[in-house]
Amino acid sequence: MEVQDSGVQTHRILTIPNVLSMARLVGVPVFLWLVLSPAFDGPNLDGWALLVLAASGVSDYLDGKLARRWNQVSALGRVLDPAADRLYILSTLVGLTWRDILPLWLTAVLLARELMLLVTVFVLDRHGYAPPQVNYLGKAATLNLMYAFPLLLLSDGSSWAASLAAIFGWAFAGWGTALYWWAGILYVVQVRRLLRANPTAD
Repeated sequence: MEVQDSGVQTHRILTIPNVLSMARLVGVPVFLWLVLSPAFDGPNLDGWALLVLAASGVSDYLDGKLARRWNQVSALGRVLDPAADRLYILSTLVGLTWRDILPLWLTAVLLARELMLLVTVFVLDRHGYAPPQVNYLGKAATLNLMYAFPLLLLSDGSSWAASLAAIFGWAFAGWGTALYWWAGILYVVQVRRLLRANPTAD
């Protein structure tokens, strides 16, 4: 997702970028069902799961680009985009951990970061602030993880291609996890400075 420009916003709901974000949200349970199919003695549908994930990545790129180009940046879009990002990450973590492709400790590390940000957003809301915009470091972290997860899904096999996918998948997972926490810590620091500068805000 492009970090949306907050300078000019529309209150329209049915814009093309918002429709793309809504479609991404609809794809989350579909993706999770496809990934978990082998875990429940169903057919291996990893190819379809990868296709859904790829479509999500394309729409993730397009919605921000189109919103800026067509002046369709909206308050709803600023909520839908990061929500779709986080839900795809969560669903992928659940699916790959369930299938023993991801270790439980890595899932716990990534979920702990999400819990930290959830508490931060709650604190902001108590003081009457909206969540700050997603920064580019956070988007870089998400991009790395969105590269890592399909590669790790492809690594679930014994071929040379699976071994190669595992090498690159774990590299992206390591970079993504480090950047994810770095962006989260910067987010907390930003919130702390905001609250210190305005201690009486309601």
